[in-house]
Amino acid sequence: MRIGFDAKRAYQNRTGLGNYSRTLVTSLAEYYPEHEYVLFAPKEKPLYQPPPAVATITPQSFLHRMLKPVWRSRWVSGELKSHGIDIFHGLSAELPFGIHRTGVRSTVTMHDLIFERYPGQYNPIDVATYRKKARYACEAADQVIAISSQTKADLMEFYRVPESKIPVCYQACDPSFQAARNPQAIREMLVRYQLPSEYFLYVGSVIERKNLARIAEAMFQLKGRLNVPLVVLGDGGSYKKKVKRYLADKGLVSRVIWLNEESKFSFRDLPALYQGALALLYPSTFEGFGIPILEALWSETAVVTSTGSCFAETGGNSALYVDPFSVESIADGMFRVANDAALRKDMAEKGIIHAQNFTPEKCAQGVMNVYKNILS
Repeated sequence: MRIGFDAKRAYQNRTGLGNYSRTLVTSLAEYYPEHEYVLFAPKEKPLYQPPPAVATITPQSFLHRMLKPVWRSRWVSGELKSHGIDIFHGLSAELPFGIHRTGVRSTVTMHDLIFERYPGQYNPIDVATYRKKARYACEAADQVIAISSQTKADLMEFYRVPESKIPVCYQACDPSFQAARNPQAIREMLVRYQLPSEYFLYVGSVIERKNLARIAEAMFQLKGRLNVPLVVLGDGGSYKKKVKRYLADKGLVSRVIWLNEESKFSFRDLPALYQGALALLYPSTFEGFGIPILEALWSETAVVTSTGSCFAETGGNSALYVDPFSVESIADGMFRVANDAALRKDMAEKGIIHAQNFTPEKCAQGVMNVYKNILS
């Protein structure tokens, strides 16, 4: 097979969609070297160095270079046949318009439909754009890959995609999180970023859905009983300002460390940041998968996350589940995990076992089976 990919996110996105794209393409090339892999990208950037056997195609004509977004979203369809592509994979919820007329088979990975479930948390123009791209991709693709059963259910509910058209292929996280715990690396990381020896960790965008405001309220409830600081790795806009105002009003400013603001954080230190944490706090109200949960499981770090949505799929029997809409429930989860070393040890041991369901090899195998089913 000669497999093409929409690789914009692989080269340009440092977070979720980019990590998914890079890990999947690299894993496919490693575990299935008998096939050919071609990345279609508006431009190449140092963020990703694909394996030597993976080719990259960028826009060539003057017009295509001037209008790279149009090339990616439309014109690349006309190039797939000439490059001998047997199957094209849209890695981030979209396919180039017109691909259904090319004769090239296709699949698309749908990560979530949060913009459909919570449209009020998005710009209306963005919602309309995401919806148009997602609907077309679901209609044009031969099969639609969902990264969780929750996303599969949403695809069936919002877009009426037939159940038989949606295989679930769980994603993996960067292999660096699978490295054994390294106490020396943790100590060096703490010194490098001037972090305390004990802290809770929050990883993700600082937006309403991720629920940092309720974590702050839980910290205020626990004031005097539990004073473990919170390290935040993530940024935001108006919602972040709202959280900061609350922290200032309640005298909690010194208890929250905004890592993005303190220094330029390096991705290579992320596994140690997880490993050094008392627990990951991830009481999001809704996600498609929740990759920080998986990163924490591989890091042997306890996870406090939410009931509902996809979280039980990702966290399994290893996480401590709380009601994301209840400050009291979040506070209780924080208190329990901070004051029970035996509980944290049990969660870490169960987490490593559960994480085996989400290895790069299993993710690549699931996706390769989709390709084979489409072309059979």
